Amino acid sequence: MHVNTEALAGSSPVAAGRWQALAERVLAGGELDFDEALSILACPDEQLLDLLAAAYTIRRRYFGNTVQLYFLMNAKSGLCPEDCGYCSQSKVSEAEIPRYNLLDRNQLLAGAEMAASRQSKTFCIVISARAPNEREMSAITRIVPEIKQRWDLKICACLGLLTPEQARQLKACGVDRVNHNLNTSESYYGQICSTHTYQDRLDTLAAVRSAGIELCSGGILGMGEAPADVVRMAFALRELGVESIPVNFLNPIDGTPLAGVRRLNPRDCLKALVMFRFANPSRELRIAGGRELHLGSLQALGLYPANSIFVGDYLTTKGQAAEADYRMIEELGFVVTRSEEPAAVLGNPILEDSASRDSVL
Repeated sequence: MHVNTEALAGSSPVAAGRWQALAERVLAGGELDFDEALSILACPDEQLLDLLAAAYTIRRRYFGNTVQLYFLMNAKSGLCPEDCGYCSQSKVSEAEIPRYNLLDRNQLLAGAEMAASRQSKTFCIVISARAPNEREMSAITRIVPEIKQRWDLKICACLGLLTPEQARQLKACGVDRVNHNLNTSESYYGQICSTHTYQDRLDTLAAVRSAGIELCSGGILGMGEAPADVVRMAFALRELGVESIPVNFLNPIDGTPLAGVRRLNPRDCLKALVMFRFANPSRELRIAGGRELHLGSLQALGLYPANSIFVGDYLTTKGQAAEADYRMIEELGFVVTRSEEPAAVLGNPILEDSASRDSVL
């Protein structure tokens, strides 16, 4: 996603004070429109702090100064028959990554224990596949109740394309959310994948919603899409009423078709996060993969529009050390929460004995 701020901002000039007025309109129940969303992405860098302050006004209304942590486990790696150009686990990828079938019960339980020890609200179980097979569905539906009995964790499952029956099975076993990203706009989708369609993804999200499970869906920025594609994706998520939105920034992994693609800078990433917050004001917004690579020293600023991050590693790439995440949150004056509701006053759980945490890092 490359934004020509001079061209776009020049055609739609927005004074710095307009950002706060726009935030107040959104908080009053107004919806961000397409041109306003584009103007956020095209915000001149000189107005970036004003833009972030306006986004923080919205974030604070719904989430206070709280941050929700997610912990992700790659429960089955590689071996995927799809051709998604961004993915190191796809059939067209030559990336040097671990490849293994579904982890066993003890390994999944160890992952859940790690998630709990890192103060995560949600444990994300992810498999690399077009869709889960019967054995994988059976393993997931058996382990989820055991995890929830042992630890106070929400479970988010990312298993690929799902049928309505599979979605009902996940609901019955206690899965709280299913992640299935739109990844980009409908019009750009054919540029990143040919083995399934954008509609296939919408059908999975519809099946999940019909089963009574919350939706976790977002996308990946920096794959060559236009700013309008980013806006279309944000608005599609708004229309779907997605509860949780992870925003990834492309990590161009060697061996993938998109290796070497670097179209983002930290300021673009921050503007995109702001646009997602304005478009989906009350929804959980998570800075996901590529956070460390693309935001760099500006990571902390991302938590002014966003209210959630992953703590730990991603699917096939390393994340920032958990201790650095805790420190970043503390230095912002924010607090980790495992509550679904924003809290005006919370104890600061990130200040607990670091020695006990070091044992699991």
